[in-house]
Amino acid sequence: MRKLTGTIAALALTASAAIAADDLTLQLKWVTQAQFAGYYVALEKGFYEEEDLNVTIKPGGPDIAPTQVIAGGGADVTVEWMPAALAAREKGLALVNIAQPFKSSGMMLTCRKDTGIASTEDFRGKTLGVWFFGNEFPFLSWMSQLGIPTDGSDDGVEVLKQGFNVDPILNGQADCVSTMTYNEYWQIIDAGLAPEDLVVFKYEDQGVATLEDGLYVLEDRLSDDGFRQRLVRFVRASMKGWKYAEENPDEAAEIVLEYDETGAQTEKHQKRMMGEIAKLTAGSNGALDPADFERTVDTLLAGGSDPVITGWPEGGWTHDITDAALN
Repeated sequence: MRKLTGTIAALALTASAAIAADDLTLQLKWVTQAQFAGYYVALEKGFYEEEDLNVTIKPGGPDIAPTQVIAGGGADVTVEWMPAALAAREKGLALVNIAQPFKSSGMMLTCRKDTGIASTEDFRGKTLGVWFFGNEFPFLSWMSQLGIPTDGSDDGVEVLKQGFNVDPILNGQADCVSTMTYNEYWQIIDAGLAPEDLVVFKYEDQGVATLEDGLYVLEDRLSDDGFRQRLVRFVRASMKGWKYAEENPDEAAEIVLEYDETGAQTEKHQKRMMGEIAKLTAGSNGALDPADFERTVDTLLAGGSDPVITGWPEGGWTHDITDAALN
């Protein structure tokens, strides 16, 4: 009887703990892949559970705009690139960066060497593939700083609205395409082109890198102390997941594959991706570096006659959550 009573008490305690767990929904910027490994690791390893959180991770995709999802109440936190978040903020959707797991940018422009492109001046007269839906802002600012028109003129570049693939550089539709160090670049390699066939321009090297994959919430929700406490626990567990993923990249990639309900991802690609992602999260404890924020804003403000944002985005980030999470 004593054993049975103890079992019942243990079950009751477990049930009570389950009931006490706070729900939180995270909207990803893209599909389930190693780009978001830290969150899946935190979920799989029980780091969220240790913080009494019941976290739901919602994959993104080509038809999903993270800013629209969070604006409509479909998520509590979203992963977004800062240019898109600040552009949305200026238009009235007051997003605030509460943590920045990615320290470096993985964005590049990858060109075929046989097009004659060796430097940025060689872009003139060429066709460049660019992602839109908020991802075009760093590119447009870069071209503006270079003094290269994006109107298709002889002295400028023709901008091709690139889909979420690298087909244009493979079929000759574009001379260069947008790629990430951890994903599309390797798709080009896997398609048959060798690294020596390509010329790569990393946004980091060009001095126009902007922050990617930050965690954002709606500003008005930060006045809710209960929600703020949930965010503190969420960021603490997420960063624990990210650091585990950095130290155990192959295991992290395998965890991501377990959560990929589409079955579209491969072990080879995800392990390679995780290795590259670890380079971007290295050096971050989750707290946004104000210097990185300033560099991002300066890049966006330097957009010529059509800048991404028109003024300094006061209130666009806070250290309140990471300060509490890290202490």
